[in-house]
Amino acid sequence: MCASLQEISRRGALLPYTGNMNFLAHLHLATLAGSSLLGNLMADYVRGNPDGQYSREVVAGIRLHRRVDAVTDSHPEVRAARQFFSADYRRVAPIALDVLWDHFLSRHWSQMVPEVELQTFLRQAEQVITPQLPATPEPFQDLNRLLWRDRWMERYAERHFLSRVLDGMAARRPRLHALSGIFPEIEAHYQQLEHCFFRLYPSMMNEARNRFGLDIAAG
Repeated sequence: MCASLQEISRRGALLPYTGNMNFLAHLHLATLAGSSLLGNLMADYVRGNPDGQYSREVVAGIRLHRRVDAVTDSHPEVRAARQFFSADYRRVAPIALDVLWDHFLSRHWSQMVPEVELQTFLRQAEQVITPQLPATPEPFQDLNRLLWRDRWMERYAERHFLSRVLDGMAARRPRLHALSGIFPEIEAHYQQLEHCFFRLYPSMMNEARNRFGLDIAAG
């Protein structure tokens, strides 16, 4: 387990698994949609109906995040990618793919988003999100302290960091134990999965520019 994940575990602020660890993709798609970065990053820490809990802009961001998840899960490229995993790992394959898409996005950022360097994008996102953190759930604040300090989204580009993230998720959640053995299957089909990403992500970017059919409030 990487140091940052260990620190969260020691403090008792475990990242709640709700189906998403793809922080970078959510932030980028939110930017394309003109949606709240805070809402999109925080959505997994908000249960049920967010109306009345946060500002209209943040609520719209939470709803966009949920829409992105639904569109991604039903996308033909994601369904195809799941088939590269053996029966022993197919149940947790969608969880691993969430992290893998961020890996490919971080790795190929200059190709996918040539208009801004990744470090610049992340610095700007941090500057927008950090001042708003005091009004957010404490576990989410804990996440942010490590997410930015330890440069998780930049390090997602590294294969060994991807492997350690999956191992950390498996260690924290017994029902996700299979993630601890899934990385060799990612390695075995790395090129095919990468091709899936190159077909998936541009379509998600186009959906984001059209705001995924939602009435998105900017913020």
